[in-house]
Amino acid sequence: MLSRIVRIFEAFGPDAPALRVSEIARRSGLHVATASRLVNELIRYGWLQRDADGIRVGVRMWELALRASPTLSLREAAMPYMEDLHAVVGHHTQLGVLEGEEVLFLERLSAPESVVNFTRIAGRLPLHVSSAGLVLLAHAPADLQERVLSAPLRRYRAAVTEPRRLRAMLAEIRRVGYSYCPGFIDERATGIAVPVRGPGGEVVAALAVVVPNDAGARTQVPALLAAARGISRRIGETVR
Repeated sequence: MLSRIVRIFEAFGPDAPALRVSEIARRSGLHVATASRLVNELIRYGWLQRDADGIRVGVRMWELALRASPTLSLREAAMPYMEDLHAVVGHHTQLGVLEGEEVLFLERLSAPESVVNFTRIAGRLPLHVSSAGLVLLAHAPADLQERVLSAPLRRYRAAVTEPRRLRAMLAEIRRVGYSYCPGFIDERATGIAVPVRGPGGEVVAALAVVVPNDAGARTQVPALLAAARGISRRIGETVR
């Protein structure tokens, strides 16, 4: 039963926030009658909800997930510094963590006139594609790095997929302290990210900005580094 419920929730995603029961059944691999019965039960408990567009994840599920989330303290520590950084940069500011072999974006601040950005809160990207993902990969355990580098890497516009070049890039990120990704996903945008460290010095997140792909992009690095140091200090104060 539990595995079926998990499959129902995993049917939803950034591309499908609302689904019909038939779509939930198809995506979860369940019989339509089984999916319908479980969906109705989950609606009764508030874990799912029904509206004009179909079935959505319910507010109750969101409340429980947020209350128990291990990332809550990280987001709370980061937000004041992200707001200050966003005011300076004027474009996208985002926070990502390592989740499996992907980067999961916990938070994002944007403005109406910001440059194009394909990430979203609770969205994921392969580690080699984004500036935040590359920072996390550069500081990941060796076995994870090897798994990522030895697997076929999905091609994006300018993202590096050749293992030897990618190894050199990761070494450079560790040396200089930030990743710089001009036009990796869209030719109009540059992603820049720096590590956020926990109390023991381990990298627990990546703080990133997405700015126009122009000569001024790299000037954002000092502000990024300062904000990341502030978040790291705040995390250390929280756990003491």
